[in-house]
Amino acid sequence: MATEMATVQQDMNRQDATAPTATPPTATAPSVTRPFVTEARRIVVKVGSSSLTTAAGGLDADRVDALVDVLAKVRSGGEKEIVLVSSGAIAAGLAPLGLTRRPKDLARQQAAASVGQGLLVARYTASFARYGVRVGQVLLTTDDTSRRAHYRNAYRTLDQLLAMGALPVVNENDTVATDEIRFGDNDRLAALVAHLVRADLLVLLSDVDGLYDGDPAKPGTSRIAEVGGPRDIAHVEIGSAGKAGVGTGGMVTKVEAARIAAAAGIPVVLTSASRAADALAGRDTGTYFQRTGRRSADRLLWLAHASTPQGSLGLDEGAVRAVVEGKKSLLAAGIAAVEGDFVAGDPVELRDSAGRPVARGLVNFDAKELPRMLGRSTPELARELGPEYEREVVHRDDLVVLG
Repeated sequence: MATEMATVQQDMNRQDATAPTATPPTATAPSVTRPFVTEARRIVVKVGSSSLTTAAGGLDADRVDALVDVLAKVRSGGEKEIVLVSSGAIAAGLAPLGLTRRPKDLARQQAAASVGQGLLVARYTASFARYGVRVGQVLLTTDDTSRRAHYRNAYRTLDQLLAMGALPVVNENDTVATDEIRFGDNDRLAALVAHLVRADLLVLLSDVDGLYDGDPAKPGTSRIAEVGGPRDIAHVEIGSAGKAGVGTGGMVTKVEAARIAAAAGIPVVLTSASRAADALAGRDTGTYFQRTGRRSADRLLWLAHASTPQGSLGLDEGAVRAVVEGKKSLLAAGIAAVEGDFVAGDPVELRDSAGRPVARGLVNFDAKELPRMLGRSTPELARELGPEYEREVVHRDDLVVLG
């Protein structure tokens, strides 16, 4: 690591002339029209792999430095805090391992992440050091965030880093994550981190300068400046990951992340990394997603969007009404079927008689315990099986209604 840091520092010593410009040299900078941005104190910024690396893999030092220049300036007055959710670990590890494209198999993805994560953090550490800013690496998996104790630890770590003046650099822990316990993309992770740290704003940076009403590469399409809710873009055909092959997202994941954050009461700006300065200055660039909801209980957002159900419970009609309409806990008496191999504390889906998911929750019993409990009242279970069975199968505090 010392050798890598020395190399990074040597690269950085050259004059940085690549800071992102808000507009072309001949254009007039947009005026400040988004006061909610300038008023935001705690901001989560997410940057994608394609904005940090070359198409062949490997970090682009100038791009990293350009982003750091913008973020360091935003927080320089001491009034704003930045949490950076950064992709790029797998992409950064491609070239050093002789890979030309992102591998499809999980083992080689993990190997590339192992090599690339060290390079990525070393680059950020050296680049932010030019401004006297310390960075702290935080790697997360869904298991770290959907379970109560792990969730609290994630929040405390991020909050303490910010309190001590450090800048957290968050990424998914690709070196150990499996397909079953992955966020799937860092756009969704960024939306959930924004909710976790109680951010005032989420900024999603990519290689496209906003959401368009069609393919932005084709003539006749226009940037959508503002989205008030899902209905505003129901007619828009949204594209997937780009041609570079170094990332996993695309506009689909960014719009979904914006929807999650907006529904949790957090406004979102989606734009390109080259326009980051304008976006963070509150200028009319990219696409602004208005808040569509209020902040919910912290863990419930993670449970709804970050957890992977390990099984399912089939509910009778009465239980569906109690859970969905009455906001009640789920009792054994209302369960008709059990599927999956889960243990107490795992997330499970709650389904109606037609098999449709109606809710998700953290179960209090192992799958092997439940069959003998089905359809039976809580007092009856306590009498026959013991007092430890006198509790809800899924408590309402650990349950979120879907849809």
